[in-house]
Amino acid sequence: MRLSMSVTNFSWRDERQGLGEHLAGIAEAADHGDIYGLWVADHLLQTDPYGAGPGETEMLEAYTTLGYLAARTSRLRLGTLVSAVAFRPPALLVKAVTTLDVLSGGRALFGIGAGYQSEESAAMGLPLPPVSERFDRLEETLQIALQMWTGDASPYRGRHYTLDGPVGSPAPVSRPHPPILIGGTGEKRTLPLVARYADACHVFDIPDGGKTVRHKLAVLRALCDDVGRPYDKIEKVIATRLQPGEVAASFVTRCATFADLGIDHVSVITTGPWTTEGVATLVETADRIAGLGPAASAGPS
Repeated sequence: MRLSMSVTNFSWRDERQGLGEHLAGIAEAADHGDIYGLWVADHLLQTDPYGAGPGETEMLEAYTTLGYLAARTSRLRLGTLVSAVAFRPPALLVKAVTTLDVLSGGRALFGIGAGYQSEESAAMGLPLPPVSERFDRLEETLQIALQMWTGDASPYRGRHYTLDGPVGSPAPVSRPHPPILIGGTGEKRTLPLVARYADACHVFDIPDGGKTVRHKLAVLRALCDDVGRPYDKIEKVIATRLQPGEVAASFVTRCATFADLGIDHVSVITTGPWTTEGVATLVETADRIAGLGPAASAGPS
């Protein structure tokens, strides 16, 4: 099972150390451990419910942050969880992800979704079309990304986007392209897009004994069957929160429960900003899971 950390809160207030150095220290600690990747939220205002508020909590632009972290790490995968499709024109978004992949030596992850933050969009002047249009734009953006990553510079003509010659040079280092994760679990639009285009889906740790996760994955399996896509080719990622003071042994047990649900990858958030102690717990958890080997995926005996 893979473990990654998701950074949603940048409110490190320490006069002795700048925000960049603190963030780099967190990422470097994960990079030295057996942590698969680091995600950052793609917002201009703080949306973490545990933050002080959109006008009071620090928020960094996602792709600039990822580029900085790429230079401070050597192994960690890096991506957004997730980029709202309408915030950037498709070619610009694809170029940002490709640039990150090239400069990091093939470590980019492409997290994308329809977007939802109307308050942020209004405050910062960001586009947020109606829901149905956002999903149309999401599909077209995925098509454009895949076309650019195959080196096909022929014109793209969609309902919302027209590109006369989408040149994708340089090509990404990742083969065949940076892994695509589509955020959300909607059964009418999101999961069908996952079945057709994504390398990973993203579900949530809801306290209902796994009922919702099992249902969503069953829907995804049926959709994969419908389009002739192997269900096992899609990585199942779950978002969960590392509780304050939680120890590695406890988190290992939780991960075993997730594995029993069919989850391959756990994306971990925290209450407030990440601390060195929290990263240490995650690294210890990853070490324990690696030590368990194949038995870890079987869940508790």
